[in-house]
Amino acid sequence: MAVLLLAEVNNGELALDATAKAVTAARAMGDVTVLAAGASAAAAGEAAAKIDGVAKVLVAEDASLGHRMAEPTAALIVSLAGDYSHIVAPATTDAKNVMPRVAALLDVMVISDASGVVDADTFERPIYAGNAVQTVKSLDTTKVITFRTSTFDAAGEGGSAAVETVSAAADPGLSSWVEDKVAASDRPELTSAGVVVSGGRGVGSEEDFALIEKLADKLGAAVGASRAAVDSGYAPNDWQVGQTGKVVAPELYVAVGISGAIQHLAGMKDSKIIVAINKDEEAPIFQVADFGLVADLFEAVPALTDAL
Repeated sequence: MAVLLLAEVNNGELALDATAKAVTAARAMGDVTVLAAGASAAAAGEAAAKIDGVAKVLVAEDASLGHRMAEPTAALIVSLAGDYSHIVAPATTDAKNVMPRVAALLDVMVISDASGVVDADTFERPIYAGNAVQTVKSLDTTKVITFRTSTFDAAGEGGSAAVETVSAAADPGLSSWVEDKVAASDRPELTSAGVVVSGGRGVGSEEDFALIEKLADKLGAAVGASRAAVDSGYAPNDWQVGQTGKVVAPELYVAVGISGAIQHLAGMKDSKIIVAINKDEEAPIFQVADFGLVADLFEAVPALTDAL
Protein backbone atom coordinates (compact mmCIF):
# COMPACT_ATOMS: atom_id res chain seq x y z
CA MET A 1 0.00 0.00 0.00
CA ALA A 2 1.10 3.57 -0.66
CA VAL A 3 0.62 6.51 1.70
CA LEU A 4 0.66 10.20 0.77
CA LEU A 5 1.54 12.39 3.75
CA LEU A 6 0.93 16.14 3.64
CA ALA A 7 3.93 17.74 5.35
CA GLU A 8 3.45 20.71 7.65
CA VAL A 9 5.18 23.60 5.85
CA ASN A 10 5.30 27.05 7.45
CA ASN A 11 6.80 29.94 5.48
CA GLY A 12 8.77 27.55 3.32
CA GLU A 13 10.22 25.59 6.24
CA LEU A 14 9.31 22.09 7.34
CA ALA A 15 7.70 21.70 10.77
CA LEU A 16 9.94 18.72 11.48
CA ASP A 17 8.44 17.52 14.76
CA ALA A 18 4.83 17.26 13.52
CA THR A 19 5.83 15.79 10.16
CA ALA A 20 8.24 13.23 11.63
CA LYS A 21 5.63 12.01 14.10
CA ALA A 22 3.09 11.63 11.30
CA VAL A 23 5.69 9.61 9.34
CA THR A 24 5.91 7.18 12.27
CA ALA A 25 2.14 6.66 12.12
CA ALA A 26 2.07 6.42 8.31
CA ARG A 27 4.84 3.80 8.11
CA ALA A 28 2.49 1.27 9.72
CA MET A 29 0.32 1.39 6.58
CA GLY A 30 2.81 1.23 3.71
CA ASP A 31 5.45 3.13 1.77
CA VAL A 32 5.35 6.83 2.66
CA THR A 33 5.50 9.63 0.09
CA VAL A 34 5.69 13.12 1.60
CA LEU A 35 4.09 16.07 -0.17
CA ALA A 36 5.65 19.46 0.57
CA ALA A 37 3.47 22.21 -0.87
CA GLY A 38 3.68 25.98 -0.73
CA ALA A 39 4.76 29.10 -2.56
CA SER A 40 8.22 28.02 -1.46
CA ALA A 41 8.65 24.38 -0.47
CA ALA A 42 11.96 23.13 -1.90
CA ALA A 43 13.83 23.47 1.41
CA ALA A 44 10.99 21.73 3.24
CA GLY A 45 11.13 18.91 0.71
CA GLU A 46 14.87 18.46 1.22
CA ALA A 47 14.37 18.32 4.98
CA ALA A 48 11.54 15.78 4.63
CA ALA A 49 13.76 13.56 2.46
CA LYS A 50 16.08 13.08 5.45
CA ILE A 51 13.36 11.60 7.69
CA ASP A 52 13.72 7.83 8.24
CA GLY A 53 10.96 5.85 6.57
CA VAL A 54 10.20 8.32 3.78
CA ALA A 55 10.36 6.58 0.40
CA LYS A 56 9.83 9.64 -1.81
CA VAL A 57 9.18 13.36 -1.56
CA LEU A 58 7.00 15.42 -3.89
CA VAL A 59 7.54 19.17 -3.96
CA ALA A 60 4.85 21.47 -5.34
CA GLU A 61 5.63 25.17 -5.54
CA ASP A 62 3.10 27.70 -6.78
CA ALA A 63 1.84 31.10 -5.66
CA SER A 64 -1.65 29.62 -5.18
CA LEU A 65 -0.26 27.26 -2.52
CA GLY A 66 1.15 30.09 -0.43
CA HIS A 67 -0.44 31.69 2.61
CA ARG A 68 -1.69 28.25 3.75
CA MET A 69 -4.78 28.37 1.55
CA ALA A 70 -6.80 25.17 1.93
CA GLU A 71 -8.69 25.03 -1.37
CA PRO A 72 -5.75 24.87 -3.84
CA THR A 73 -3.88 22.51 -1.49
CA ALA A 74 -6.87 20.16 -1.37
CA ALA A 75 -7.17 20.30 -5.18
CA LEU A 76 -3.48 19.35 -5.49
CA ILE A 77 -3.87 16.37 -3.14
CA VAL A 78 -6.96 15.12 -4.98
CA SER A 79 -5.09 15.32 -8.29
CA LEU A 80 -2.47 12.96 -6.82
CA ALA A 81 -4.86 10.72 -4.85
CA GLY A 82 -5.27 8.00 -7.50
CA ASP A 83 -1.84 6.55 -6.71
CA TYR A 84 -2.42 6.19 -2.96
CA SER A 85 -4.51 4.05 -0.62
CA HIS A 86 -4.09 6.45 2.31
CA ILE A 87 -3.86 10.25 2.47
CA VAL A 88 -2.68 11.42 5.87
CA ALA A 89 -1.38 14.46 7.75
CA PRO A 90 -0.50 15.53 11.28
CA ALA A 91 -3.55 16.95 13.06
CA THR A 92 -2.35 20.53 12.92
CA THR A 93 -4.46 23.63 12.32
CA ASP A 94 -3.58 23.60 8.62
CA ALA A 95 -4.34 19.91 8.12
CA LYS A 96 -7.66 20.20 9.96
CA ASN A 97 -8.56 22.82 7.36
CA VAL A 98 -7.32 20.85 4.34
CA MET A 99 -8.09 17.19 4.99
CA PRO A 100 -11.90 17.39 5.40
CA ARG A 101 -11.98 19.17 2.02
CA VAL A 102 -9.93 16.35 0.51
CA ALA A 103 -12.30 13.75 1.96
CA ALA A 104 -15.35 15.60 0.66
CA LEU A 105 -13.89 15.89 -2.85
CA LEU A 106 -13.10 12.15 -2.82
CA ASP A 107 -16.52 11.34 -1.29
CA VAL A 108 -15.01 9.41 1.63
CA MET A 109 -15.00 9.80 5.40
CA VAL A 110 -12.25 11.58 7.29
CA ILE A 111 -10.79 9.93 10.40
CA SER A 112 -9.61 12.82 12.52
CA ASP A 113 -7.20 12.88 15.44
CA ALA A 114 -6.27 9.20 15.14
CA SER A 115 -4.09 8.14 18.07
CA GLY A 116 -3.27 4.61 16.97
CA VAL A 117 -2.99 2.36 13.91
CA VAL A 118 -4.38 -1.16 14.36
CA ASP A 119 -3.98 -2.13 10.70
CA ALA A 120 -4.31 -0.51 7.29
CA ASP A 121 -8.09 -0.23 7.65
CA THR A 122 -8.53 0.16 11.41
CA PHE A 123 -7.61 3.09 13.62
CA GLU A 124 -8.06 4.34 17.17
CA ARG A 125 -9.12 7.84 18.13
CA PRO A 126 -10.04 9.48 21.46
CA ILE A 127 -13.64 10.52 22.08
CA TYR A 128 -15.55 12.11 25.00
CA ALA A 129 -12.67 14.45 25.85
CA GLY A 130 -10.22 11.56 25.83
CA ASN A 131 -12.16 9.47 28.35
CA ALA A 132 -12.72 6.69 25.81
CA VAL A 133 -10.89 5.35 22.78
CA GLN A 134 -12.97 4.50 19.74
CA THR A 135 -11.82 1.88 17.22
CA VAL A 136 -12.85 2.79 13.67
CA LYS A 137 -12.70 0.52 10.60
CA SER A 138 -12.99 2.22 7.23
CA LEU A 139 -14.09 0.42 4.06
CA ASP A 140 -13.34 3.43 1.85
CA THR A 141 -10.95 2.68 -0.99
CA THR A 142 -8.99 5.79 -0.03
CA LYS A 143 -8.52 6.52 3.67
CA VAL A 144 -8.15 10.16 4.72
CA ILE A 145 -6.65 10.51 8.21
CA THR A 146 -5.18 13.11 10.52
CA PHE A 147 -2.93 11.83 13.31
CA ARG A 148 -2.72 13.23 16.84
CA THR A 149 1.04 13.60 16.94
CA SER A 150 1.28 13.70 20.73
CA THR A 151 0.80 9.91 20.81
CA PHE A 152 3.57 9.03 18.33
CA ASP A 153 7.35 9.24 18.59
CA ALA A 154 9.11 11.27 15.92
CA ALA A 155 10.86 9.29 13.20
CA GLY A 156 14.61 9.77 13.21
CA GLU A 157 16.77 11.44 10.60
CA GLY A 158 19.20 9.80 8.26
CA GLY A 159 16.99 9.03 5.27
CA SER A 160 17.84 9.88 1.68
CA ALA A 161 14.57 9.80 -0.22
CA ALA A 162 14.33 10.91 -3.84
CA VAL A 163 12.79 14.35 -4.36
CA GLU A 164 10.52 15.03 -7.34
CA THR A 165 8.79 18.19 -8.49
CA VAL A 166 5.07 18.11 -9.29
CA SER A 167 2.82 20.78 -10.76
CA ALA A 168 0.10 22.47 -8.76
CA ALA A 169 -3.52 21.73 -9.67
CA ALA A 170 -5.73 24.45 -11.12
CA ASP A 171 -6.68 26.96 -8.43
CA PRO A 172 -10.42 26.58 -7.68
CA GLY A 173 -10.52 30.32 -6.97
CA LEU A 174 -12.89 29.87 -4.02
CA SER A 175 -10.95 32.12 -1.70
CA SER A 176 -8.18 34.68 -1.73
CA TRP A 177 -5.58 35.75 0.80
CA VAL A 178 -6.12 39.13 2.45
CA GLU A 179 -3.60 39.26 5.31
CA ASP A 180 -1.99 37.27 8.09
CA LYS A 181 -1.84 38.48 11.66
CA VAL A 182 0.80 36.55 13.54
CA ALA A 183 1.69 37.03 17.19
CA ALA A 184 5.47 37.35 17.35
CA SER A 185 7.16 35.50 20.20
CA ASP A 186 10.66 34.39 21.14
CA ARG A 187 9.22 31.45 23.08
CA PRO A 188 8.95 27.93 21.63
CA GLU A 189 5.81 27.02 19.66
CA LEU A 190 3.25 25.59 22.08
CA THR A 191 2.50 22.26 20.38
CA SER A 192 6.16 21.31 19.84
CA ALA A 193 7.75 22.73 23.02
CA GLY A 194 9.63 20.40 25.34
CA VAL A 195 8.43 22.33 28.41
CA VAL A 196 5.07 24.08 28.86
CA VAL A 197 3.95 26.26 31.78
CA SER A 198 0.20 26.87 31.88
CA GLY A 199 -1.93 29.11 34.04
CA GLY A 200 -5.59 28.80 34.95
CA ARG A 201 -8.41 30.78 36.48
CA GLY A 202 -6.58 30.74 39.80
CA VAL A 203 -4.00 33.20 38.44
CA GLY A 204 -6.71 35.82 38.87
CA SER A 205 -5.95 38.47 36.24
CA GLU A 206 -4.13 39.30 33.03
CA GLU A 207 -1.58 41.31 35.01
CA ASP A 208 -0.83 38.40 37.35
CA PHE A 209 -0.36 36.09 34.36
CA ALA A 210 3.09 37.69 34.15
CA LEU A 211 4.05 35.25 36.94
CA ILE A 212 3.42 32.36 34.55
CA GLU A 213 5.38 34.04 31.77
CA LYS A 214 8.39 34.71 34.03
CA LEU A 215 8.50 31.09 35.15
CA ALA A 216 8.18 29.91 31.54
CA ASP A 217 11.02 32.17 30.43
CA LYS A 218 13.26 30.79 33.19
CA LEU A 219 12.57 27.27 31.91
CA GLY A 220 12.81 28.17 28.22
CA ALA A 221 9.20 27.02 27.99
CA ALA A 222 6.10 27.79 25.99
CA VAL A 223 3.18 29.44 27.80
CA GLY A 224 -0.23 27.78 27.91
CA ALA A 225 -3.56 28.54 29.53
CA SER A 226 -6.76 26.79 30.46
CA ARG A 227 -10.02 27.64 28.74
CA ALA A 228 -11.20 29.36 31.93
CA ALA A 229 -8.16 31.66 31.84
CA VAL A 230 -8.67 32.44 28.16
CA ASP A 231 -12.41 33.05 28.58
CA SER A 232 -11.64 35.37 31.49
CA GLY A 233 -9.29 37.41 29.29
CA TYR A 234 -6.13 36.51 31.19
CA ALA A 235 -4.42 34.98 28.12
CA PRO A 236 -4.85 35.01 24.32
CA ASN A 237 -6.74 32.27 22.47
CA ASP A 238 -3.64 30.78 20.87
CA TRP A 239 -2.33 29.83 24.32
CA GLN A 240 -5.33 27.63 25.12
CA VAL A 241 -4.57 24.00 25.91
CA GLY A 242 -7.42 21.52 25.89
CA GLN A 243 -10.04 19.73 23.88
CA THR A 244 -11.06 22.95 22.11
CA GLY A 245 -7.53 24.35 22.16
CA LYS A 246 -4.16 22.80 21.43
CA VAL A 247 -3.07 19.28 22.33
CA VAL A 248 0.42 19.15 23.84
CA ALA A 249 2.67 16.37 25.09
CA PRO A 250 5.90 17.98 26.35
CA GLU A 251 8.56 16.37 28.49
CA LEU A 252 7.45 18.66 31.35
CA TYR A 253 4.04 20.29 31.87
CA VAL A 254 3.60 22.70 34.77
CA ALA A 255 -0.03 23.50 35.62
CA VAL A 256 -0.44 26.56 37.85
CA GLY A 257 -3.82 27.49 39.31
CA ILE A 258 -5.57 24.98 37.04
CA SER A 259 -8.28 22.84 38.61
CA GLY A 260 -8.06 20.12 35.97
CA ALA A 261 -11.40 20.04 34.16
CA ILE A 262 -11.84 17.16 31.70
CA GLN A 263 -11.63 19.61 28.79
CA HIS A 264 -8.15 20.70 29.85
CA LEU A 265 -6.88 17.23 30.73
CA ALA A 266 -7.74 16.04 27.22
CA GLY A 267 -5.15 18.45 25.87
CA MET A 268 -2.18 17.68 28.13
CA LYS A 269 -2.52 14.33 29.89
CA ASP A 270 -0.02 12.66 27.52
CA SER A 271 2.75 14.91 28.91
CA LYS A 272 5.70 12.88 30.19
CA ILE A 273 5.92 14.63 33.60
CA ILE A 274 3.09 16.74 35.02
CA VAL A 275 3.64 19.17 37.89
CA ALA A 276 0.61 20.83 39.50
CA ILE A 277 0.53 23.85 41.82
CA ASN A 278 -2.88 24.55 43.38
CA LYS A 279 -4.09 25.60 46.80
CA ASP A 280 -7.09 23.22 46.59
CA GLU A 281 -5.82 19.77 47.53
CA GLU A 282 -9.02 18.24 46.08
CA ALA A 283 -8.42 19.70 42.60
CA PRO A 284 -8.76 17.02 39.88
CA ILE A 285 -5.40 18.06 38.38
CA PHE A 286 -3.65 16.21 41.21
CA GLN A 287 -5.12 12.91 39.96
CA VAL A 288 -2.97 13.08 36.82
CA ALA A 289 0.02 14.96 38.26
CA ASP A 290 3.34 13.20 38.87
CA PHE A 291 4.28 15.92 41.36
CA GLY A 292 1.78 18.10 43.21
CA LEU A 293 2.29 21.14 45.42
CA VAL A 294 -0.61 22.34 47.56
CA ALA A 295 0.27 25.99 47.97
CA ASP A 296 -0.71 29.56 47.15
CA LEU A 297 0.61 30.11 43.62
CA PHE A 298 1.38 33.76 44.43
CA GLU A 299 3.96 32.53 46.95
CA ALA A 300 5.10 29.31 45.27
CA VAL A 301 5.62 30.54 41.70
CA PRO A 302 7.84 33.57 42.56
CA ALA A 303 9.86 31.35 44.93
CA LEU A 304 10.29 28.72 42.21
CA THR A 305 11.24 31.38 39.65
CA ASP A 306 13.84 32.86 42.01
CA ALA A 307 15.26 29.42 42.78
CA LEU A 308 15.65 28.69 39.09
